[in-house]
Amino acid sequence: MALYEHVFLARQDMSSQQVDALVEQYKGVLEANGGKVGRVENWGLKSLTYRINKNRKAHYALMDIEAPGAAIHEMERQMRINEDVLRYMTVAVEAHEEGPSAMMQKRDRDDRPRRDGDRPDRGPRRDGDRPDRGPREGGFERRPREDRA
Repeated sequence: MALYEHVFLARQDMSSQQVDALVEQYKGVLEANGGKVGRVENWGLKSLTYRINKNRKAHYALMDIEAPGAAIHEMERQMRINEDVLRYMTVAVEAHEEGPSAMMQKRDRDDRPRRDGDRPDRGPRRDGDRPDRGPREGGFERRPREDRA
């Protein structure tokens, strides 16, 4: 059986319990067609980049699936019919990721380099550190503007 990652977006006016019920409904469809669902993550209510059917937000959910193609087609057919599902995407993968997905990982603000010069890979940035670049290619030299000279 093939491995898939499936993400779908549900309407913003649904509760998280209703989204969980949708996940269970589609899990039942997959299991009835010979598949099984591994990890299920509910990413919560997030803002959309653009409006979809007058919705500015949506509930995101991820499922790791091991199922035959017919089971995936049946689940997607039922998602097209359901008005609560705004969008969905199924991607075939070589192997499922271990641990939480990138959306669920809590990033510490201290882990990222700061913008005010704390750059361990290149050192501090100062205007005087740059060496002279020499004349420009093509024979053009930079001269000061006459109105500012």
